[in-house]
Amino acid sequence: MRKLPSGTVTFLFTDIEGSTRLLQELGEAYAEALDEHRRLLREAFARHNGVEVDTQGDAFFYAFARATDAIAAATEAHDALVAGPVRVRMGLHTGEPQLSEEGYVGIEVHRAARIAAAGHGGQLLVSQTTHDLLGVDVELRDLGEHRLKDLSQPERLYQLGEDEFPPLRSLNQTNLPIPVTPLVGRSRELAELLGLLGRDDVRLLTLTGPGGTGKTRLALEAAADAAGDYESGVFWVPLAPLRDPALVLEAIGRALSARRALAEEIGEKSLLILLDNFEQVVGAASALAQLLGSCRNLNLLVTSRQPLHLAGERLYPVPPLAESEAVALFNERAQAVQPEFSANGEVVEICLRLDGLPLAIELAAARVKVLPPRALLERLERRLPLLTGGARDAPERQRTLRATIAWSYELLDEEEQRLFARLAVFSGGFTIEAAEEVCQAELDTLQSLLDKSLLRRRNGRFWMLETIREYALERFDEMSDAGQLRRRHAEHFVALAEQAEPELERADSTRWLELLEAENDNLRAALSWASDAGEADLELRLVIALGVFWYVRGYIREGRERFEAAIVMGSARAANSLRVKLLEGIEVFAGEQGDYERASTLAEERLALCRALGDSAGVARALRGVAAARSDQDRLEEARALYEESLAYSRQLGDKEGTASSTLNLGALALLAGDHTRADALTREALGLFQGLGNQRMVAGAFLNLGSSRLVQRQYAEAAACFRESLRSAEPMANKNAISYCLEGLAAVGAAEGDSADAARLLGAAEVLRETIGAPAGAYEEAIRLNTVAAVRQELGEDWFGAAWAEGRAMTLEQAIELGHAT
Repeated sequence: MRKLPSGTVTFLFTDIEGSTRLLQELGEAYAEALDEHRRLLREAFARHNGVEVDTQGDAFFYAFARATDAIAAATEAHDALVAGPVRVRMGLHTGEPQLSEEGYVGIEVHRAARIAAAGHGGQLLVSQTTHDLLGVDVELRDLGEHRLKDLSQPERLYQLGEDEFPPLRSLNQTNLPIPVTPLVGRSRELAELLGLLGRDDVRLLTLTGPGGTGKTRLALEAAADAAGDYESGVFWVPLAPLRDPALVLEAIGRALSARRALAEEIGEKSLLILLDNFEQVVGAASALAQLLGSCRNLNLLVTSRQPLHLAGERLYPVPPLAESEAVALFNERAQAVQPEFSANGEVVEICLRLDGLPLAIELAAARVKVLPPRALLERLERRLPLLTGGARDAPERQRTLRATIAWSYELLDEEEQRLFARLAVFSGGFTIEAAEEVCQAELDTLQSLLDKSLLRRRNGRFWMLETIREYALERFDEMSDAGQLRRRHAEHFVALAEQAEPELERADSTRWLELLEAENDNLRAALSWASDAGEADLELRLVIALGVFWYVRGYIREGRERFEAAIVMGSARAANSLRVKLLEGIEVFAGEQGDYERASTLAEERLALCRALGDSAGVARALRGVAAARSDQDRLEEARALYEESLAYSRQLGDKEGTASSTLNLGALALLAGDHTRADALTREALGLFQGLGNQRMVAGAFLNLGSSRLVQRQYAEAAACFRESLRSAEPMANKNAISYCLEGLAAVGAAEGDSADAARLLGAAEVLRETIGAPAGAYEEAIRLNTVAAVRQELGEDWFGAAWAEGRAMTLEQAIELGHAT
């Protein structure tokens, strides 16, 4: 590309009008016509010293050092295209832009692009500054002053030639306010809205969403972009000051400067009316329906926190900002108060905590002058007191986030307000059934809160944005029955966990695991309330019921902490049978964390308690616990004798689960002792039993043991097959502990067979899993892992090893599993 001119520069923008229609008309000939159009433009512009700055799709952006060269180039290009099918609009503007390494920046470029966009195919528009430089040598037709989108001052425009065209696509026939800041992001949403506005079957389009979502800003942008499609203009009617629905038509009439009855005034005119903040005057919806029926060329764009519920209404729920857009908005608004500000990882977390709500992000960004991002994050535990101090020219309800949400709350009737507050008892969302049981929710009221954007629904669950829930919690804490609702919430989730517990060892356990995962925030909230309220019985029951869930899903650290806290709280109240279960839970989690002394002590206490209770099944389980502790302490013969005793108890009781578990454990001891023939025989026997019982968790464990046996015997193909079978069993349950062992096993196979790069990636992915669950590998597996690490590091060298390891650590769980199956 030639050097870009600097100083005073004339910009020329071009674009094809109706490219989609032209493609439909020309079919296969479109590509040829497009290429010819490009050739003609480039040749004409080059002959007059134009420099190509950019091209996007059908559009060109050229720069000229002299305005006379630019007008000559545009004239020649226009004349060359007259005989062809392609109709091109052009715009010229002269200014003194900034020139950076990336090209031209600044308002002059933006102004030139807007001038071109205002024209029609075959029309060449010129700005006032370019006109003045051309002088009297070029005859230009004065089109008067025009408001252009995003530009604060009107621009006087001129046209080359006397051809007649429709009115410019400017904002002259409008009262749309000019936003003081540019729209950040929302390109996808804006394109979707413009597509809907362009459809003949969409005459009423309603943007819905909670306060602070940016409905008004997005609607204004869409209305401005669509202005050229409405011959009689686009008009904005702000309804926030109104409370009386009867005044809505009057407000529309004032915006249109109507001198007759509204339907008569509009008549056959092609109009778009933007009705902003309709939620508090929804009673006027029927009047709008009549107006649409009388005026066939009238379109309505509405922003509201609830639908209008009219026939033909098209709803567009405005989503929160995408993460990248939210960060960009924070960065831009922060730089307005602190020019040297630059977004970092903490800003990403701030935007996530603020639900991607534009208003909340803008209010938070305004605080960076006194609070750096880290301090902002620390204060976001209580969002509403922090997010105040909006722009003085903003409506009062938008100057604090609390006021914005309060605006919606005050529009609710008494029953809606009561349910809104009650639903704050849920954390992380809820089902209809939970809302009905805990809060006595009526479906109609629940639907109304959903319609009014105070609730959201996804995958069969309802939830509140956390900023909205914080306000709801304030109202909840004011309720006289808040304590009773907390108890009902806890009892509901205790019952759910106890229903799920026996199902977690069966073939269809995945469904129950996913159900508990979806309710994990509610389960945690119930546990915290029971602990704080001294409700020992509820806390103990819930902790015991969740033990298997925590273990399978890798909540090892949390599980141990909950069991330890429960046994302290319930030590004086828990029945011996409950204490046995608490001891077993702590024992299992302590063992997973490598705290073998604690696990051994608890296992001995549990065994003694079961013997005292005469609980034979409990004794069999406790014997396995003591044996596991002995095994972890390298007391293998003691462990073997205890497992044999446990096996005898289980067989005597007809306990297939216990029989399979003791058999599997005896196989593991044989593996540790190097007796691979016995290890394989016992493990396969246990595998058959677990498969018959449908216990996928233990099936995964059996295949792991078989894989380890094959690995140390250097039967690598069979080892890999076993590890993959284990992975297939563990994957649906998201059993992170088992998955980490599988990945490490497959890494060892890969290292042995020369696939060191993938082995390093698998090791990195497994390391992240272990960090997440808070559980190291067992001693036997850890020795294999360390040998694998050493072999792979030596094979790859430190730099390549580090790079592959880092790639593995960056993988998602799904990517790591996919790699495991592929190696």
